[in-house]
Amino acid sequence: MDTPISWIKAYVPDLDCTPQEYADKMTLSGSNMESVTYLDKNLEKIVVGKIEKIEKHPDADKLIICQVNVGDETVQIVTGAPNVSEGDLVPVVLDGGRVAGGHDGGKNPEDGIKIKKGKLRGVESFGMMCSIEELGSSRDMYPEAPEYGIYIFNKDVKPGDDAVEALGLRDAVVEFEITSNRVDCFSMIGMAREAAATFKKDFYPPVVTKTGNDEDVNDYIKVRVEDVDLCPRYTARVVKNIKLAPSPEWMQRRLSAMGIRPINNLVDITNYVMEEYGQPMHAYDLDTIANKEIVVRRAKAGDKFTTLDGEERTMDENVLMICDGEKEIGIAGIMGGENSMITDDVQTMLFEAACFDGTNIRKSSKKIGLRTDASGKFEKGLDPNNAEAAIDRACQLIEEMGAGEVVGGMVDVYSKKKEPVRVPFDAEKINKLLGTDISKEEMIGYFKKIDLEFDEETSEVIAPTFRHDLFRIADLAEEVARFYGYDNIPTTLPSGEATTGKLSFKLRVEQVARDIAEFCGFSQGM
Repeated sequence: MDTPISWIKAYVPDLDCTPQEYADKMTLSGSNMESVTYLDKNLEKIVVGKIEKIEKHPDADKLIICQVNVGDETVQIVTGAPNVSEGDLVPVVLDGGRVAGGHDGGKNPEDGIKIKKGKLRGVESFGMMCSIEELGSSRDMYPEAPEYGIYIFNKDVKPGDDAVEALGLRDAVVEFEITSNRVDCFSMIGMAREAAATFKKDFYPPVVTKTGNDEDVNDYIKVRVEDVDLCPRYTARVVKNIKLAPSPEWMQRRLSAMGIRPINNLVDITNYVMEEYGQPMHAYDLDTIANKEIVVRRAKAGDKFTTLDGEERTMDENVLMICDGEKEIGIAGIMGGENSMITDDVQTMLFEAACFDGTNIRKSSKKIGLRTDASGKFEKGLDPNNAEAAIDRACQLIEEMGAGEVVGGMVDVYSKKKEPVRVPFDAEKINKLLGTDISKEEMIGYFKKIDLEFDEETSEVIAPTFRHDLFRIADLAEEVARFYGYDNIPTTLPSGEATTGKLSFKLRVEQVARDIAEFCGFSQGM
């Protein structure tokens, strides 16, 4: 899971640490750090400059001489860039600064390229104006950047400002190895919750406000789920009067830091919510949906279906499909169909946020030879209660960004509601397991930091449905241990009844059972 620190700080604003401190402390609290990538690596002495005057080079037809205001002085820069004009605001690396490289990566891309003053065809140049590639990124992540030439700011910046900060590159991305039982941590909100608890800071999740006009979504679409065992929950909302446009810069920068290419407001919102809530979403053009009906059912063996990537794929009877009144329009949890894709002509859109059986998605993905970001999340087994929050968040962003008009209400097919798990709590037993002497109140304090409630009357901890890993007291002990600090737990000897030089009866029975299971071909079973 990639976590840009700037995005984490959106929910934990008081987080004040270096990227390495963040990675190290999160590792000690149970989120194992794999790597830290600095987006501003090798970017030094780069400021915003304003081109005040341009003259032709006396001895080179393809070079120009620019007088550039960099805040506290005006410097002369010679360039061959074809796209600059007087008045443009551009990133400028000053004499002695460093850039990440360019199209060729430089002679030593690990160290970047140092920029020194010099002469170009006899005219002095005291710096360099930068393309987006020289700043370590690409047009995929900055679609507004020109294909050839200098990056030009189209926002409110002034000469002398930190150009790296203005581009959102003063950031670091920490990659964590998340185990499959912590599906909540495959989201930015989940990782921010962990960070807040780890650093003992306040956690501020997004505040989702009610959206929707006075119409009823049920007048626009009907949903029927035939295989509730493979789709425990399916939610749908409708947005009309769609206005396609680029998404706001803050959203583009957060997606870019995750390695996701910004496309337009609708696509970016679905990707953003998938990363923010860990809930994949899909959008269909409602005008392409026959009979204004969604049917969730299994495919028929041998069915052919063309996905959004233009590939025709062969289904079997175990692959779950999203269908309309006449045809299949998507492979559930994996990829939508070419026949219902969002185009520039879309007027009314159907938003889908559902929960599918993780095992089936994994097998289906392997069967058809297609694995996506969405299927990777569904494979873990998502929380069905998260679907409503995610689709409401997407609709909220639609309205805030002026991308369309949200129709009131939500279609919700929920076969069996998932309820929180109640785990008996015993502070004394937890202390015996850990070899610690932590008070009951301190333990409950740790639980509250990660949204676990405590029922004083029954002495039970109530685990929210997004925590798939909390069922017994040993699980609670682990939560206490990781926030108390593994490094703070003293060394103690194990206690218990000693056996008389042999395994106990229970362990001997388990050993026989294990031998039989392995003989029958089982491996790594429980």
